[in-house]
Amino acid sequence: MAELNFQTFIFYAFSAVLVGASVGVITSRNPVHSALLLVLAFFTSAGLWIQLQAEFLAIALVLVYVGAVMVLFLFVVMMLDINLEKLRKDFWSYLPVGGLVAALLVLEMGWILWSHFSADGFQREEPAPLPADYSNTKQLGRLIYTVYVYPFEIAAVILLVAIVAAIALTLRHRKESKYIDPARQVEVRRKDRVRIVSMASEKKPD
Repeated sequence: MAELNFQTFIFYAFSAVLVGASVGVITSRNPVHSALLLVLAFFTSAGLWIQLQAEFLAIALVLVYVGAVMVLFLFVVMMLDINLEKLRKDFWSYLPVGGLVAALLVLEMGWILWSHFSADGFQREEPAPLPADYSNTKQLGRLIYTVYVYPFEIAAVILLVAIVAAIALTLRHRKESKYIDPARQVEVRRKDRVRIVSMASEKKPD
């Protein structure tokens, strides 16, 4: 009973930190602070996944997102000259749409939790302890490439489209930058680039 109460306390503590860090990510005025709060959110999420006996996901979250992705985010945020005043200029005009989307997401998550837990009267039994030779990494790979192979591939395509869209949106053609068109370079002829002029030689006066 004491162990159960301790696990419950750890769960609620991590959950409170996670919710607070998530709110801080979207409300912080400094992008660097938002990135650091997101790192804290990833760490607390990893702690919750460890409690759910999903050690592989927790380690992958810390190594991949905290160790690689967030470092990249920090480099991008700190090296780019972000005009915060310009970004906040149209904040209130986008607030109704953003609030509507956020409300829909909250309602959707609430409906999923209600339909999942209300079937058994909101009382969940503790899962049975897993055997010593159990590998959640193996089970995760088996489910991804058998049961959820199509959603997994669809998610990969969506991420690819998002990458292409992000590149297209951030690509800006500068007028002062030099650009070479390979097609025009191939079609270049000698007479278009070089002109030989015959000039009479002049003798320097003595």
